[in-house]
Amino acid sequence: MSQPTIRAALEAALDSRAPAIDTAWQNVPYAPVTGRPYQAAYLLPAEPANHSMGDGSRQERGIFQVSLMYPSGQGTAVAGARAEMIRELFRRGASFTKGDLTVQIERTPEIADGREDGDRWMVPVKIRWFCNL
Repeated sequence: MSQPTIRAALEAALDSRAPAIDTAWQNVPYAPVTGRPYQAAYLLPAEPANHSMGDGSRQERGIFQVSLMYPSGQGTAVAGARAEMIRELFRRGASFTKGDLTVQIERTPEIADGREDGDRWMVPVKIRWFCNL
C-alpha cells in the first residue's frame, strides 16, 4: 500500500503550489481547455532497493514527473517560471508526509528542454524521490 500513499503525498504537495493551474492526474478524466495551461503529473516507480538480506527494510524510489503544458506561441518564460516554482517546492532534501510515511526528495529536480506537443509547449520536470519502509 505504499505507492498510493507516496502518490498522495507528492500530489498534495504539487496541488498546494499557488497560483493554481489545472492538473491532469493519472487515470482521471481531464479535457484541456484551449488557451489555458495545465500540468500533468505521473508517478513513475523504480525498482525498490533492498539494502541487505534479513533486515526487512526496503527503499521505494522513483520519479514524480510533472509535464507543464502551455499554449504554443507564447514564448518560454511563463512555463519556465512555473518549472522553477516546482523545482523550489521539490528541492533536494524536502520531505512530504502522508500518514506515517515520509517521501524524501533525493536530488534537485531536472527541468528538461521544452518542446512542441500538439498545440502545446511542454516542459517536463523530473523529481527523484525515495521512501524508506
